[in-house]
Amino acid sequence: MLYYLFQYLDKVMDVPGTGVFQYITFRSSLALMLSLLLSTIYGKRIIGFLSRQQVGETVRELGLAGQNEKAGTPTMGGIIIIFATLVPVMLFAKLHNIYIVLLIVTTLWMGTIGFIDDYIKIFKKDKQGLKGIFKVFGQVGLGLIVGSVLYFSPAVTVRTDTGNSDVFKNTTETVIKQASVEEKSTVTTIPFFKNNEFDYAELLAWTGKGYEKWAWLVFIPIVIFIITAVSNGANLTDGIDGLAAGTSAVSVFALAIFTFVSGNIIFSNYLNIMYIPNSGEMTVFIASFLGALIGFLWYNSYPASVFMGDTGSLTIGGIIAVLAIAVRKEMLIPLLCGIFLVENFSVVLQVSYFKYTKKRFGEGRRIFLMSPLHHHYQKKGYHESKIVTRFWVVAIMLAILSIVTLKLR
Repeated sequence: MLYYLFQYLDKVMDVPGTGVFQYITFRSSLALMLSLLLSTIYGKRIIGFLSRQQVGETVRELGLAGQNEKAGTPTMGGIIIIFATLVPVMLFAKLHNIYIVLLIVTTLWMGTIGFIDDYIKIFKKDKQGLKGIFKVFGQVGLGLIVGSVLYFSPAVTVRTDTGNSDVFKNTTETVIKQASVEEKSTVTTIPFFKNNEFDYAELLAWTGKGYEKWAWLVFIPIVIFIITAVSNGANLTDGIDGLAAGTSAVSVFALAIFTFVSGNIIFSNYLNIMYIPNSGEMTVFIASFLGALIGFLWYNSYPASVFMGDTGSLTIGGIIAVLAIAVRKEMLIPLLCGIFLVENFSVVLQVSYFKYTKKRFGEGRRIFLMSPLHHHYQKKGYHESKIVTRFWVVAIMLAILSIVTLKLR
């Protein structure tokens, strides 16, 4: 909202200094600072409100050290993340930007699903929460919306180089003269490969001439799968204090770099990567989201004063998935969100192996002492602070490697 006010003051009223609001870097900085303040200052008030409403965590007996001390800790803390993210976005972002609209819808959509799940667990005393089938329906519904908008909306384009790019210098500036065209495309980025672009439409090439118009049959299901997988991965990672919020903050920071360079014609030309018009505006949203996650860590680090609950974890996973898809870096998710992947995979392996051995030997066996993976290390006697710190270190290494893929191919 403030963006439009300052745009009016700059263009119509010609007020000196108001033009600074047109810069994404300036608005992102303001969004980051405001979200940090909101999540730390008002976060305490929200936690107090949750405590008064007796919105406490019901801890299942898993035989883990320090587990019983967590009983009664306020949950639904994801409300802090959502609140501290959306307020700066409403103030500083271009609300007509299609990517910002999608991210706001994602935040509210996944936040609502998580809130319903937490509400059922706490107030209905049902430890299972929202039935899995309804969660999946919600995630599929969001995937349909995001996939359809990204595929069909004329506002979502990429700029392809026609081969006549020119960069020349004069005494005052660098001018990029690029013979290019903005077009609808289902092209994405494959990391580590020299010619690192792949068009999902090519998967239908075997059907014959005109296959491109049916590319949505491939693209939308892929979007649905990614959103479902990443949101569930974030949900499984939220098992010990500070783990999900910290690792997510690292991934989100890397995504901020991707969105900024992909939405800037100068940087995208220099790095020889796909230029996605208007995508740079997502940097404002990411800055706000990053500030909210870091501020939330103030209260969620060990020993946690609040848990994010599914309200936060599902929202975090959904936002990261949509950001990666929108900036055409979804194939980097296994690397960038490697912690989510390993946590998810550890559960799949554990359950599959247990069922297989029970069927074959009559007794179920386990690969890990407990899944998800962070519980395995708890069972081995590691303090949860040490587990979280080491997972953060791994997340930072994966984020650096992901950023390096901009030139490593």
